[in-house]
Amino acid sequence: QVQLVESGGGLVQAGGSLRLSCAASGSILSINVMGWYRQAPGKQRELVAVITTSGSINYSDSVKGRFTISRDNAKNTVYLQMDSLKPEDTAVYFCNAGAKTTILSAWSYYWGQGTQVTVSS
Repeated sequence: QVQLVESGGGLVQAGGSLRLSCAASGSILSINVMGWYRQAPGKQRELVAVITTSGSINYSDSVKGRFTISRDNAKNTVYLQMDSLKPEDTAVYFCNAGAKTTILSAWSYYWGQGTQVTVSS
């Protein structure tokens, strides 16, 4: 199995910054895409940003220019640098990773437990 552990959430004032980290561990043969999603109260979970092993990146329009996703393939870790935070960025942020545990296994997608980000106005 694969475990994802997030860290770095917290409370910050509008205009501030936070950096989230997510480390994958367990029986990992390979990871392809890693990314961040978020879910605000009463809303559906939505994509924030994803990054492939080769470095291709996709951001949601709402965070473009403010958030930066990166990853360390050697450490199976993905980061999300969040700058110019707004109250509407308040949500639980979830890490997601696509991984194979054996050569014959299919790609499976795993979720972290989530980390709360609260932006005060």
